[in-house]
Amino acid sequence: MKLLVIQQKMIGDVLTSSILFEALRKKFPEAELHYLIQPHTLPVVQNNPFIDKFILYNPKLNKNPVKFLQFVNRIRQENYTDVIDVYSKISTGIISLFSGAISRLSYQKNYTSHFYTQTFQHIKNPATCAGLAIENRMQFLQALHKDFPMHARPKIYLNQFQKEKAANHLEEGGICHKNSLIMCGIVGSSGNKSYPPAYMAKILDTVVKQVKDGQILLNYSPSQEKEALAIYDLCSAGTRSKIFLKLYASELKDFIANCANCDIFIGNEGGAANIAKALTIPTFSIHSPSIKKNYWGIYCNDKDKVSVHLEDYKPELFQNKKEKEIRAKNRKFYKLFKPELIEPKLESFLKNLDL
Repeated sequence: MKLLVIQQKMIGDVLTSSILFEALRKKFPEAELHYLIQPHTLPVVQNNPFIDKFILYNPKLNKNPVKFLQFVNRIRQENYTDVIDVYSKISTGIISLFSGAISRLSYQKNYTSHFYTQTFQHIKNPATCAGLAIENRMQFLQALHKDFPMHARPKIYLNQFQKEKAANHLEEGGICHKNSLIMCGIVGSSGNKSYPPAYMAKILDTVVKQVKDGQILLNYSPSQEKEALAIYDLCSAGTRSKIFLKLYASELKDFIANCANCDIFIGNEGGAANIAKALTIPTFSIHSPSIKKNYWGIYCNDKDKVSVHLEDYKPELFQNKKEKEIRAKNRKFYKLFKPELIEPKLESFLKNLDL
């Protein structure tokens, strides 16, 4: 068996789809397993011992037909027996079809299904605490063997040297490792996934009041610096004094290493929260109203993996609403998702950790 998994675009998706490799390696120890991803996501899977080879896909190829076809030909020359296309877009459908693989698996979509030999419907209701993001991916493996598990936990394989190097850098920057270190994902990957700035500032104020001697690192993408600093300015003076702005990690690999030295992650649900979970760090994440909690609420247990969604507090707003309707009202829903709703659960989360 020589198998290719395709998962492009977002960091959280690439990390989550990596669960397939451990399961595949245990079932087929002699298989050759490759992962097709975009370059910026490589750090979350780079040291995964179950992946034999990474194939990096530059998204600019989508706009250059000649170079795209050259890439497709490169994939064909690998002679894969199986392809699992988790991304399931037209471009990856073409890659899958022309790979020449006998078995080509993906999700059921009317505009791409003809590229594959078998497709799967998205599961609507989770059967486990893993969440639909996990269960939907694991179902692909049923086409290869019937006794694969229903779920698996994403993991980041950070070596000790990387973690210690980051710890030394943090200490040089003024961090005291005897006190709690908190990573805060204050801006989501898009406006549609970002808790309102004034609300997020109030959440940070609550954290500082609750966690004695707490120290805060901020996470956001370099292009979001303006939004991040606006949230910083909205925080109380006491909270700002606990935030170490100069220790911001602009590179994903550095964020991962910093996060591995943290005691907690608090912030928007997304790639950063998924990284924290994969590093087994207690995580409190705030979901976008337009994204169902049962999809990305991975392994939530209301103890050290907690997530909150407006629907938890105001379910009537979501009754008989289609996803498209919720997305259209996302900003309005966010305004209703006031910190006062979240704070009791956040305080309970922090209290249970006994920081």
